[in-house]
Amino acid sequence: MIILIDENLPPQLADGLNILQHQLNVRNQTNHEVKSIKNEFGEGCKDEDWIPEAGKRNSVVITRDFRIQRIRHQRDLCVQYGLGLFFFNVPKGGLPYWQIVVNLITRWEDILKIIDEEKPPFAYRFSVKSKKLELLD
Repeated sequence: MIILIDENLPPQLADGLNILQHQLNVRNQTNHEVKSIKNEFGEGCKDEDWIPEAGKRNSVVITRDFRIQRIRHQRDLCVQYGLGLFFFNVPKGGLPYWQIVVNLITRWEDILKIIDEEKPPFAYRFSVKSKKLELLD
């Protein structure tokens, strides 16, 4: 499974998480790769362009862009192409870089469990204050 980090999150997260995930892949006999949407599809690629490609690649996405869930044609594309989504709800003022890292690492095992157990399409949301990932309709 490819886990894509949206360009609204630092692309270095994808590189770091991919390195950390490698040891889990060996131990758990899984094959999860973490990649950056920016690096895979180009900076500024429109959601309508990368969503179908990500779905064809059997990917899930971690993003801060909740508009994907609200804009009907984007949500429909996610469903049509079987894309799993994890929305990281960040406060309006944003978060310092390391708080973003800590929050993703804190929820990483929950994200992997969903990826391994659920068939996309699906959408979950989490925030700095949430204790667990919330399944969205």
